[in-house]
Amino acid sequence: MRNVVVTEFVSLDGVVEDPGGAEGTDFGGWTFKFDDPEGMKYKLDEVMDHDAMLLGRVTYEGFAAAWPGITDEVGFADKMNSMPKYVVSSTLERADWTNSTVISGDLEREVTALKEQDGGDVLVAGSASLVQALTSLGLVDEFRLMVFPIILGHGKRLFDGVASTPALELVDLKRLASGTVILTYRPV
Repeated sequence: MRNVVVTEFVSLDGVVEDPGGAEGTDFGGWTFKFDDPEGMKYKLDEVMDHDAMLLGRVTYEGFAAAWPGITDEVGFADKMNSMPKYVVSSTLERADWTNSTVISGDLEREVTALKEQDGGDVLVAGSASLVQALTSLGLVDEFRLMVFPIILGHGKRLFDGVASTPALELVDLKRLASGTVILTYRPV
């Protein structure tokens, strides 16, 4: 059985909105203040270790606009472009980025079926609204939160509106030179 692994860039006050600056908010690009090679290696390894991605429409559209034109020496772009991608959307009729499939039916049924398929774990990056829905449905097997030492004061927070969930167990903690910490939690 495959696991659904959520990975997020999070400010100290829980904001996940516009970490890369592509959404045009007044605080966008806040992660760039923390240049950390160890954190970038962690993100590379994370993508390489997963077999598929599950994305919300907004994140998918941003990734699909950027990644097809990117190349790099370490293979990150090749992996992003070639791996199977599932985009949850009620408005997209098709997904043209290589190996992309639209999921538009019942979220719980569709993601449960995806988890039951053969293959490695499924990574959910960004996609805050999708993460909130998956969390409320109890479909997340692991949370990897890269918490940056910055307080934004406003913006979309990761767990706003999430229904109560079981307790989480801290299974790993990594401290980076930038002051960022990577917290890995699993439901108890």
